[in-house]
Amino acid sequence: MSKAIENHRVLNQSENEPFSSVLSRRISRRGIMQGGAGLAAMGLLGGFGLAGCSSDSDNHNNNGGSGSGSPEATPLALAFSSIRGSRTNGVVVPEGYVAQVLIPWGTPLDNSVGAWSSDRRVTPEYQAASVGMNHDGMHNFALSEESASREFIMALNNEYIEQSALWAPQGGPTNAEDGARPADEARTEINAHGVTLVKLALGSDGQWSEERGSRYNRRITSATPIELAGPVRGSAYVVTAYSTNGTRTRGTNNNCANGFTPWGTYLTCEENWPEIFIKDSDRYADDDRLGVRKDRSRYGWETAQGGTNGEFARFDATPSAASASGDYRNEPRTFGYVVEVDPYGNTASVSTETAALKRTHIGRFRHEGCWPGKVVEGEPVVFYTGHDSRNEYIYKFVSKAKWDAQDANRPGQDYDRLTIGSKYLDEGTLYVARFNDDGSGDWLPLTPDATTRDGRPLWQALELANERDLAGVLINTCDAADFMGATPMDRPEWGTVDPSSGEVYMTLTNNSKRTAEGTAATYTNGGSDIDELGAGYATAPVNGSNPRPDNEGGQVIRWHEPSPAGTSFEWEVFVFGAAESDADNYSGLTELNQFASPDGLWYDDRGDGRGILWIETDNGYEGVTDYTNDQVLAVVPGSVSRGPGDKAVIDAADQAQLKRFAVGPNGCEVTGIFATPDKTSLFINIQHPGNWPADPDANVQDATVAIPESGSVRARAATVVIRKRDGGEIAV
Repeated sequence: MSKAIENHRVLNQSENEPFSSVLSRRISRRGIMQGGAGLAAMGLLGGFGLAGCSSDSDNHNNNGGSGSGSPEATPLALAFSSIRGSRTNGVVVPEGYVAQVLIPWGTPLDNSVGAWSSDRRVTPEYQAASVGMNHDGMHNFALSEESASREFIMALNNEYIEQSALWAPQGGPTNAEDGARPADEARTEINAHGVTLVKLALGSDGQWSEERGSRYNRRITSATPIELAGPVRGSAYVVTAYSTNGTRTRGTNNNCANGFTPWGTYLTCEENWPEIFIKDSDRYADDDRLGVRKDRSRYGWETAQGGTNGEFARFDATPSAASASGDYRNEPRTFGYVVEVDPYGNTASVSTETAALKRTHIGRFRHEGCWPGKVVEGEPVVFYTGHDSRNEYIYKFVSKAKWDAQDANRPGQDYDRLTIGSKYLDEGTLYVARFNDDGSGDWLPLTPDATTRDGRPLWQALELANERDLAGVLINTCDAADFMGATPMDRPEWGTVDPSSGEVYMTLTNNSKRTAEGTAATYTNGGSDIDELGAGYATAPVNGSNPRPDNEGGQVIRWHEPSPAGTSFEWEVFVFGAAESDADNYSGLTELNQFASPDGLWYDDRGDGRGILWIETDNGYEGVTDYTNDQVLAVVPGSVSRGPGDKAVIDAADQAQLKRFAVGPNGCEVTGIFATPDKTSLFINIQHPGNWPADPDANVQDATVAIPESGSVRARAATVVIRKRDGGEIAV
């Protein structure tokens, strides 16, 4: 989630013990665990496949991975020097690398609209046929195995809008704060959100570019008709005047991070969507728990006049008719999901023109992203997702169907992937995580018959009609997790999985609402207890996995499960973010790798059990922002290990292993990341830059060129491709 649109309200009012207090106790215990006691503690983490030695030992596990690769594999090592921080209007990369701008906001996808120019007045039609605003999560989908590193379809999230850039030619938006928004301005903004799909190709000159007019190019916006799938589909919870049978909605919004499936589809995740709605009376408990506004929405779309079939009225969820089929009281309940998209465009299993389905069984909240676990033939398919708000939770979905390798993606072929998705994503079990202070954890089922902390069936605690109402549990996912006793976390952001070991990494970006050990939790929405419907934590004390009060640095955690369907796990902190001079710089970071607010995350599998963990930041902590803009760091997990007494896997002895690889331009967040299969092109996104790219008219240009500090351009979020000058593999 971009800090530019972050909701600083804490909506979880539960009394569940937060991760920071669990982690705080664990760190305190670990500090006295030396010798035999320390070795016993290390036994708790036996599943991690790490060398059981101190991180200052010379006997690190050196296979470059998690211990599950071939012992004959060549050790993996980062072959670039960590770069210094930067505060300029350009992208900075290591010596020997180049970086180019690709598909910035407003790049036309077809020939129905004219070329981009820095003085263009963007219309609804132009925006619907061009790349959306503020690039975030993304993934590449091959057209063939042979050409996968030279051409592919890129699916790209467009999280939110910068009204100052969008409406620059007219001096800003009309009636941004008060009064009715013009209909076409609202339509343009709606079309700037969502997902962009675009074919990209590598030219003989070493430059990447979009293929304008490709049949794969299209937009999914906040107005595009999309069907619902899974247990919520067809229920009374999602009946609206637009869909009186509760089977569809319009649009996807605030698409932040992403995921993908082994059958070749894209997962885009709805995060800060509650702020586009208002509801000033007759509110549901989930309206309060998730933060639907009571007054003007973020962009005031509900004030726009005109339109048909509730085009703008749907953003006002206040009841206005005798029943839900006559108004939009349930419209917010059609948002908050993981949306599955077929990037190849097959619509055989849907009744809309959009090859997409909202997968309601993965839960309803402010999803950051959704990442597949280790895929094992004959085992369930697993996906991990986090609720990106302070003191919220981490979830896991386990499919009922067992993985069949015959369902694996066949790149470029035209067939019905969404039906395969229905097989794995519409039936299964959603779990929420509880982190214990001994390094263990439990997955708690969110099913109607699950037993809550106080001994009630979950359906009764949620005040549902009966024990068969799974849809009601999913609509109220957050309250369900509260009742089950999940651990409130320091804003779960991106996750990633080592496909060899199955180890899961997740960023906990920061938490200014984390209080000291021994303090009492406080609650939102006037609540006095977490077991009140619609209540969430306002503040929560530290716990084992979230050990720092007023946590501005954030941390990356890692856990291991015995099997994909397992309901237990073992966890540890992989690295703590901090400024070099911070007293709680538990990972011993230095000038060359200090960071805060880890956000984007990707495990870059290099084969034979080896890989690189890439970490991106969205930082607002002055201890680091005074030194550098947001950045990309890299570490080989197999080169570091946690020893007795260590607070995290990475400590002061490991500083040569964690390196700063790239720095973004002023004002930006660095987000989204993947590489081509041959590892010669690394793709990242630059979101909400201040004065970048340097040439406001060019769609392809050198990303490292910086305009003077006194200069000004119409800023455009964009993808950046980083390559070695010699064409070799990135980072090694």
